[in-house]
Amino acid sequence: MPKAKKNPPVKIGTARSAPDKKSGGDKKSAGDRKSLPKIAGPAEASETPESSNPAEASALWNRKLAAWKAQGINRVKLALSDIDGVMRGKYVSMDKFASVAKDGGTFCDCVLGWDMDDKLYDNVSYTGWHTAFPDAPFRLDLATERTLVEEGGIPFFLGEFVNSKGIGRHALCPRSVLQRVLDKAAAMGFGAKIGFEYEFFVFDETPHSVRQKRYQDLTPFTPGNFGYSILRNSVESDLYNALLDYHASLGIGIEALHCETGPGVMEVALAPDLALRGADNAALFKTFTKVFFQKRSKMATFMAKWSLNYPGQSGHLHQSLFDLKTGDPVFHKSGGREGMSPLMESYVAGMQKFLKPFLCLCAPTINSYTRLVKGAWAPTSATWGVENRTTALRVIPGGKKSQRVEFRLGAADGNPYLVAAATIGAGLLGIEKGLALGAPVKGSAYEVQDKLPEELQLPGNLRDSLRNLRASREADLLFGKDFVEHFAASREWEVREHEKQITDWQLSRYFEII
Repeated sequence: MPKAKKNPPVKIGTARSAPDKKSGGDKKSAGDRKSLPKIAGPAEASETPESSNPAEASALWNRKLAAWKAQGINRVKLALSDIDGVMRGKYVSMDKFASVAKDGGTFCDCVLGWDMDDKLYDNVSYTGWHTAFPDAPFRLDLATERTLVEEGGIPFFLGEFVNSKGIGRHALCPRSVLQRVLDKAAAMGFGAKIGFEYEFFVFDETPHSVRQKRYQDLTPFTPGNFGYSILRNSVESDLYNALLDYHASLGIGIEALHCETGPGVMEVALAPDLALRGADNAALFKTFTKVFFQKRSKMATFMAKWSLNYPGQSGHLHQSLFDLKTGDPVFHKSGGREGMSPLMESYVAGMQKFLKPFLCLCAPTINSYTRLVKGAWAPTSATWGVENRTTALRVIPGGKKSQRVEFRLGAADGNPYLVAAATIGAGLLGIEKGLALGAPVKGSAYEVQDKLPEELQLPGNLRDSLRNLRASREADLLFGKDFVEHFAASREWEVREHEKQITDWQLSRYFEII
């Protein structure tokens, strides 16, 4: 649907502006409310004011504000993603929300200049003591409305940072970086559809108890290795169903939820959706899953690998493209190699070629690389295969609507906006350059890894990975040079913070003997 032509800080209807049913998946979208329980969910399309006429849109929102007040709702919660994918936000009064919805608002720009422990980067130019931390303008995407059922039904909205003039995209905002890539896709005539999968461990712990225990000897939610267990999810059915209903109330479609291998570990498959909303849903799923469990005196973790005794926690991403004019999927061709169209082959070839330089966007922490080891259910090289879970890219043959590729290298710790931007962007480069796709790996990719050319070998640590990103000309063009430098600097900071630490391994190895 068209955006409002005036009052640029307001984004109206962007999440529903492209076809959904024919966009490359045969699964129901999170936007298909018929598949969700009717429990005070987010606004339906008919309830969200959308108009190309600013006066009409304003009148609709005034009626909506009046309806909220009549229901006794007097505040709204807002959130924006920082570089790490951590949601930062605030409660605002209804009057303040009305102003922000119309004209935009501001956050201290330190939100884009500090790490997940709120420590300020000392190596970035965008913000710091040298800038005195001015406000950074943001705008709300009013199509992201959700309802927080456990907070009395108050509305929740996502926003994004904008440039200093308050009208254009912010170079460092992760949500805007994804939109920059989606703009490129649109210019090429394509829309993208994605669906994240996450593994996460759950513990009978609280934020206080894990710190008191120094993250050691934690009590898992359930014992033992029991993947796909009907016993476990039946015994704990109240919690499983409550989690599903909780996310349904947030408008986050979940296709499947099951026990994974490991004590207290779950895996979720989010319903495929248009790329921006799919990334929004993934970011919100991670945040509100933590909220759900902490409200019940438990904790969920999405770090890539919390223990060397168990497999890591993945953040896989299924994706496909569709024709913006017709809504038809473009990845399938009857009679093509494994059902792939030539366009899909070039897309997968682009993902493979640029996986190495773009890796740190998908593996952004020190811990990310502890998961990327042979034989631990995580890919360790830039390979592709057909229905092959040892390769980084798993081509999934299907019909016209279900043909897709799964990016399997990502961990649960990645920022969904950046993972989507990196993988979709790489695929688009493959199409743009007309790249040819080589032969697939058959059997274990671990066995052929050492024979692969250097460009398909992946770095084993964050420092080498960020260097590859900095050296990539394509990254500068695709994501913007300012973003690449800022993000790489933030990863360099992460490496330096890690190198300052005295670990338990160092103490036990050197304290007495050396």
